[in-house]
This record gives sequence, C-alpha cells and structure tokens, in this order.
Amino acid sequence: MTPSPFDPLVDDTTLASSSVVANNAMNRGRGLESYRRELGIDPIAEVRNNGWLDLCCGEARALIDAAGLVGGAPLVGVDLVEFFRPAPPGVDLRVASLSHFHTDQRFDLITCVHGLHYVGDRLGLLARAASWLAGGGLLVADFDAAAVCGPNGKPLGRALLAALREAGFDYDGRRRRVSKRGPAAVNFPFTYLGADPAAGPNYTGQNAVHAHYERCG
Repeated sequence: MTPSPFDPLVDDTTLASSSVVANNAMNRGRGLESYRRELGIDPIAEVRNNGWLDLCCGEARALIDAAGLVGGAPLVGVDLVEFFRPAPPGVDLRVASLSHFHTDQRFDLITCVHGLHYVGDRLGLLARAASWLAGGGLLVADFDAAAVCGPNGKPLGRALLAALREAGFDYDGRRRRVSKRGPAAVNFPFTYLGADPAAGPNYTGQNAVHAHYERCG
C-alpha cells in the first residue's frame, strides 16, 4: 500500500468521533419538500412495496412527512446520532455508523442528502447501497467528486468518474449528485486508505471530510 503524505489519515471508527462529523448539521431538519428540491426527484413517486431507506436521515423529518403517503411501505432512517423526532408507526429509525451499516432489506428508494460528505469510505458505502436496491429501485445522493482523493491528496478525477460509470452510476457534476437505477454487485477498483477530517470547507461552505484511495493493481 502506498504511504499517504497526510498525517494522520484516520480510520472510520476514529472519524465518527471527530469534531467535523459530530458538528455536522447539514441534514438535521430537512422535510420531504426539501428532499424533492435537493435530489431532483419526488420520493413518494419512487416508493412502492419495498419502501425507502434514508441514510444520514437527521431528525427523520422527511420520512415522517412521508408516513401515510406510501401505502404502508417500510420507511427506514439511519443516522450516527439519535436526534430523531417522534415518529409514527411504520417509520423505523436506527442509530448506526454508515461505515458499518448493513441490511438484508431491499428498497425502492435509497437517499443520502449531504451525508456522504462526512463518510470516510464513501465508495464502499455506495457499493453496499447498490446491493440494497430492489429491482428498478433508485439510489440518489449528494456526492462531491473533488473530495475523493488519491494518496497524494489530489482528486481522483477522471479515474473516479470512469469507475462510477463502469459500475452503472450516473454523476451530475454541476449538481454534485450521484445516482443509480437498479441493484448491482459493485466492486470499485480502489483501496480505501483513510479519511482526512481536517480538509476544510467543501462546496457547501461547511467543513467536510476527504476520502483517500489508491488504485488497485
């Protein structure tokens, strides 16, 4: 493995307790209408029998807004901290690190609004999330390609975009949004080296995390 010039990169367990992640409030109180604007989709139109998984759900307001509009389909929210609003029946809220979260459920819709900015191995999470999609399901998330770097700290750039396309993802560079329609077994050609929680502000103006990888082979 190529040594990184960044001292120190941290593993995802350490990252979860860092000040930049602990202070993240970018998605805490967003409701359903805010999700429609941010992601460019109508979540309710995407949800069928398999329901909706919202990663980094914050207070879970969007899922709570959706309760009663999805015909009893499961609504699952995951966040690192338990700052959830009181939720009605049918809304399942879980406290977990996305670096270690797994599920055997399959979903019509998986979203992550600004949460990937604070995840270390975000490519690993995208790969796992692709396997959680039901047939025809949609994964959509805010994603800053400039924050996915090589061992030298420079963005992976074209190599990353090519790997995303090869795996069936679409990337909208203007909106900084990644999406995928339909389930897949994804193996990105990169090895995760660690995260830099001192990377500073990203395009949102908020402090965020850079993820560092090296190319396999």
